[in-house]
Amino acid sequence: MSTTQKVIVGMSGGVDSSVAAALIHRAIGDQLTCVFVDNGLLRLGEGDQVMTTFAESLGVKVIRVDAEDRFLSKLAGETDPEKKRKIIGNLFVDIFEEESKHLANAQWLAQGTIYPDVIESISAGGPSATIKSHHNVGGLPDFMKLKIVEPLRALFKDEVRRVGRAMGIDEELLGRHPFPGPGLAIRILGDITPEKVRILQEVDHIFIQGLKDHGLYDDVWQAGVMLLPVNSVGVMGDERTYEKVVALRAVESTDGMTADWVHLPYEFLAKVSNDIINKVKGVNRVVYDISSKPPATIEWE
Repeated sequence: MSTTQKVIVGMSGGVDSSVAAALIHRAIGDQLTCVFVDNGLLRLGEGDQVMTTFAESLGVKVIRVDAEDRFLSKLAGETDPEKKRKIIGNLFVDIFEEESKHLANAQWLAQGTIYPDVIESISAGGPSATIKSHHNVGGLPDFMKLKIVEPLRALFKDEVRRVGRAMGIDEELLGRHPFPGPGLAIRILGDITPEKVRILQEVDHIFIQGLKDHGLYDDVWQAGVMLLPVNSVGVMGDERTYEKVVALRAVESTDGMTADWVHLPYEFLAKVSNDIINKVKGVNRVVYDISSKPPATIEWE
């Protein structure tokens, strides 16, 4: 790769894309430009946090693209999980293509693809079936002039973190839980609306912040919340409610290929449940997912 050929990194703010960006930045310096596509499906306030973290921790150039309206418009009315993933992946590609035209000599698109993404998305030289498509697996369409570089493609998540530590990347960044590339779109079962995104962001914030406040965050490999496509009857004060149900999910794992549900303390789950129901408008029931992988996947879609 010639150093005169600029590289674009598709930045999500997660561990994988962060380590990929740091590796490439160390190799080619200012020939790297990171493109952070804010799809409106991130955790509460995460878009601003990503920009601050990367400017301070990695010192790399990051362009932020506000694409919330485009993503929500494309996803409107879609309920099929695989189609959601394809819509998101295709729109990411479109946006990177658009941004590359503004950068002279942009030749490469770097991604934080890791080995579990590949295994779950395509048959890896054997009879394995596609479990779910990952937006960063499968190559680019023919019309794109960019070529792909994936420095982490053969690594598992724990190996990626070891690479990051060897490079001196901040431990708080490396210790972040995995977060799906399609974001909250695959944690909202059924169709996606701005109101559902608002509900899930608020619930997720209470759950994740609660894990941190109670010293449980580092005991969990990945945690998140699913917004279910059902309403349930409840009581608030003296009035009947008919509102959304959310499922909390927390697992322990080393590589994401297998996972066991975490036995969070009952007292913690009780407090988080009460906080969610009392503080988030539109939710009146909280359940806890006690399924392991396999047979269940970590994400519900």
